[in-house]
Amino acid sequence: MPGGVTRNPDEVDISFSMGERFSLPLPFWGSAMDGVVDVDFAIAMGKLGGVAVLNLDGVHTRYEDSAPIIKKIAEADKATVNAVLKEAYREPVKPKLISERIKAIKAAGVPCAVSTVPARAEERAEVIQKAGADVFVVQGTVLTARHSSRSYHQLAFDALVRACEIPVVVGNCVQYDTALELMETGIAGILVGVGPGAACTTRGVLGVGVPQVTATADVAAARDEHMRRGGMRVAVITDGGMRIGADVCKAFASGADAVMIGTPLAGSEESASRGFNWGMATPDPNLPRGTRIQVGTKATLREILLGPARVDDGTQNFAGALRSALGVCGAHDIAEFQHVEMVIAPSIVTEGKVFQQAQHVGMGKS
Repeated sequence: MPGGVTRNPDEVDISFSMGERFSLPLPFWGSAMDGVVDVDFAIAMGKLGGVAVLNLDGVHTRYEDSAPIIKKIAEADKATVNAVLKEAYREPVKPKLISERIKAIKAAGVPCAVSTVPARAEERAEVIQKAGADVFVVQGTVLTARHSSRSYHQLAFDALVRACEIPVVVGNCVQYDTALELMETGIAGILVGVGPGAACTTRGVLGVGVPQVTATADVAAARDEHMRRGGMRVAVITDGGMRIGADVCKAFASGADAVMIGTPLAGSEESASRGFNWGMATPDPNLPRGTRIQVGTKATLREILLGPARVDDGTQNFAGALRSALGVCGAHDIAEFQHVEMVIAPSIVTEGKVFQQAQHVGMGKS
């Protein structure tokens, strides 16, 4: 809802900080999706003021030259794309490439964030720190501080945090109690969201998920309680389901300190695939929980993040939208914006799914 006082959008502060050692001019993170983030994209986004997360379990660390693999996935037809994805991800990850990719990003003078699955976090922590990464993201479909398994070792987040001199961000999470437990392990940031993204089919395959506004508000409440107990402020990063500026603004109003976006960035001229996107769980050999989607090339990355917008549908100039929203609501910065009044009317069926639905309609007609 609008505020009782309005502000000049040019005079609001939308910068992001996480702890004392990591800050960004823009509170925008590029999702760790192979179709979006390669080394060149990470450099481009870093130069614009955000940060793009490189997937250490993806094709960019499996192949010396990942471009032909990305091209093959993008050009596969709907009937064969899952088989193409599975084949592409059979090649093992090479530690040498992890170091080379990180060093290439840092050589450009921009922040470097990397992501890995929990099972590989401990073994890769030393490698990525030596290579110069600024942020270590540990990401799975759902993460908790307590995980039970008889067949493999469970990652202890508190031990990982102690072993890392760089901020550790973990996800994904959607619940107050779970978020609070994770925060108490000493993490610097937490990713919020299960299944909202356009390329994710977790809600359809597993039936598991929570609407993003609800999830963000609950995790933000856990952040505030953690601080009340004497803990440091943990950055809440809403991940997925945001297609236009309005979605981004509502995430911040719900309590987010930053947002992680994938599909909108896949439509940039700088994206690794030039207009395609697929989730990290898509190539799972047993139960894929993602789909490749085609968004096409819409604009430059600068236009998407900073404008000026050439269209009126909210898909460009996310920073301008956020600044204007803060101005209309009378907030000086994001922390103030997190306390605006909201009217909530959830629509979980359509949340973040516009591209999937368009594909399904097309399939039905054919």
